[in-house]
Amino acid sequence: MKILGIETSCDDTAVGIVEDGRNIISNIVFSQADMHSEFGGIIPEVASREHIVKIIPGINKALNEARMNLNDIDAVSVTYGPGLAGSLLIGVNTAKSMAIASGLPFIGINHIEGHIYATCLEDIELKEKPGFPIISLVVSGGHTDLILMKGHGDFQIIARSRDDAAGEVFDKVARVLGLGFPGGPEIQKISESGNLLDPAFPRPKVKNSMDFSFSGLKTSVVRRAESMGVYPKKDDNDVDQKIADIAKSFQEAIVDTIVKNTINAVKRFKAKGLIIGGGVASNQLLRNVFKKESPIELLIPRPSLCTDNGAMIASAAYFRLKNNLTYQWDLDVYPSLRIDSN
Repeated sequence: MKILGIETSCDDTAVGIVEDGRNIISNIVFSQADMHSEFGGIIPEVASREHIVKIIPGINKALNEARMNLNDIDAVSVTYGPGLAGSLLIGVNTAKSMAIASGLPFIGINHIEGHIYATCLEDIELKEKPGFPIISLVVSGGHTDLILMKGHGDFQIIARSRDDAAGEVFDKVARVLGLGFPGGPEIQKISESGNLLDPAFPRPKVKNSMDFSFSGLKTSVVRRAESMGVYPKKDDNDVDQKIADIAKSFQEAIVDTIVKNTINAVKRFKAKGLIIGGGVASNQLLRNVFKKESPIELLIPRPSLCTDNGAMIASAAYFRLKNNLTYQWDLDVYPSLRIDSN
């Protein structure tokens, strides 16, 4: 079964074609990062307009690279939430029009679910190995969620961020340090020349909960940057080294917090496997620490599949179709959609 997946939940216009939920035939991503970098963050209206420009070229390119036309496709899938309303509308309306015009099944997919199923694109069958239940951590610019996966399509949110998502904190800290956008790759790069600060940044905890809270850590970074003369203005010749030190220490703190919360969830729910997905899962330190600390089988897609892409949506759609879970033609966008409300 060959499924075309469209992903436009935020600022990337992505189209992928996947066979049987695991074999990537084509996977096209048009990034808007350079366009939004001058603003230090994503401008929703700009993102929506750019999706309009890129969505049809993206579909055509995915089909051309796969050497297919719509007659070779068995179903059309699309992200319908969560995400930016305007961006979601472009993808949903385009996918729905394609499906109606070509007489194909139409499946709406939760963006978070897509990040989980990106793991299957590494030719993994979750039901067989590692088997359920699975703990999934989806950590990105808009989400820091811990999800208990009891089976295909059976999800329960067990923890999430009470304020900023991890990716948002990376972006905001990068902005304070005068680095580029998106912040995660910039902080990772400059951290390579940094030294850990003493005292270290706090590892925030939420009392009697596995939830995340990063606002206190973000404030600590701002205060330290002020005291070291890095923010709001840089006033000495050693400023580059200070920025690197702050970046390295911040990255260490946020990774340590994420890993500890996640491993606690794994132990509490007696999970058989651990999936890490979302854009922040591309961070090399996060990947290395999880590989070292996970007490069970760890599944992390390659970095290019951690960021938003159409193939992950097509993969998730395959398993929904396989389990007779589909959506009707009146499907609308849901910017605040929860994965356990599917």
